Amino acid sequence: MKVLKLIAIIAIFTSLVSCGKSTSKQAANKEGFAAIEKELKNEFGNKAYYTDLTITHNKSIGNIIGVTVTTAPESLKMGQWNQAQGNWKQNSEISLEVPQGSKAADFMFQLNNNINLSKLGELVEKSSTQLTAEKGIDNPVLNMAYIKFPKNGNTTKTEYVVMLNPENGGTTFTFRYKLNGDFIEMDY
Repeated sequence: MKVLKLIAIIAIFTSLVSCGKSTSKQAANKEGFAAIEKELKNEFGNKAYYTDLTITHNKSIGNIIGVTVTTAPESLKMGQWNQAQGNWKQNSEISLEVPQGSKAADFMFQLNNNINLSKLGELVEKSSTQLTAEKGIDNPVLNMAYIKFPKNGNTTKTEYVVMLNPENGGTTFTFRYKLNGDFIEMDY
């Protein structure tokens, strides 16, 4: 009986330690988004290709991650996936068409030094500070943050987009940034 209790305690401890902090509860900052990027790489691999990557925050359930991703761009097939409360679910499979003579990968991005979620998380923090300073809105909360990749595949036109709301709801403030983090505009 003691052995059975010991095994149960070890199993519970192991599951608690291995779970860590769920991506649904990650903070909307550089470190939190870096953890989300790590989860994406664990799920889809370091060399996955994306056409869409969105982090939406829901007050009740936390972060919802939505991606359109493939590990084989030449297959012209991508999966549309969502993760909520730590569970990944594939919603659909998408078939791509690319102009003749082009590679599908030219119309996709990878998470690396040029495009990454740490930078997006950093820009969420910057946007929050700017919104508080310019509009007097205390404690703005993340509505959505995403990477806007141009349909023509021109990586230099990639943008980071951050959407914030006042803590108790209301107007959505949208901040756009260049790939290097330079501010483009705020709109509401």
